[in-house]
Amino acid sequence: MLSRLFAPTVKVSAHCDLPCGVYDPAQARIEAESVRAVQEKMAANDDPHFQARATVIKEQRAELAKHHVSVLWSDYFKPPHFEKHPELHQLVNETLKALSAAKASTDPKTGEKALELIERIDVIFKETKKA
Repeated sequence: MLSRLFAPTVKVSAHCDLPCGVYDPAQARIEAESVRAVQEKMAANDDPHFQARATVIKEQRAELAKHHVSVLWSDYFKPPHFEKHPELHQLVNETLKALSAAKASTDPKTGEKALELIERIDVIFKETKKA
């Protein structure tokens, strides 16, 4: 009797841990854009104090971008997405590695590469949102 009294009266389900709308590759893109911008500023400034501060900011932003990509991969994308886009696992892996490379580099080309890969994830993401 108690189990019926405390049983849920409404069942809800979602393909992600919250109803859709909370995930977006834009978060990763914004952080990756910051990485590239810092790399560009580092190339134009030889001050060692600026370089030290910029390095910390660049590494933090790269980690945040990696976090957002990882959350998309683990929490948003589901088996049907991977079935329709079999390249998605490899793409996410390449993106995370590109962000690690950008984190370790002052070359804006590494930041640009990460942004290009995030854009490819975004194209797939937007397609899944239409479905």
